[in-house]
Amino acid sequence: MKVKELVCIGCPLGCNLKVEISEEGSMEVTGNTCPRGADYAEKELTDPRRIVTSSVRVSGGHLPCVSVKTETDIPKDKIFDCVKALKNVELLAPVKIGQIVAENVAGTGAAVIATKDIYVQ
Repeated sequence: MKVKELVCIGCPLGCNLKVEISEEGSMEVTGNTCPRGADYAEKELTDPRRIVTSSVRVSGGHLPCVSVKTETDIPKDKIFDCVKALKNVELLAPVKIGQIVAENVAGTGAAVIATKDIYVQ
């Protein structure tokens, strides 16, 4: 039997989780104070995913760049591919919050969206 310890990020409590993994692969999670903890632990150990935040350049805007994020979480092993795909993206002002900056980034099926408005300078 394997034992893993995690800190849950499913809610603001940050519970210390202990996950016991049997030889057959079944998991028993303890330490969580809400159901999200067990869901988080299982997902984290079988298919870890993250929301990616970054920024891209903006031409002609009141700011030189805009903050962006993936619309949904993506596989953790695709994070660097996602960031690399955004490296050469440059938008033309104006940029609207929620505007799609890149579709299917790094083949993940997730779109990258702007998280603030950038108006024309």
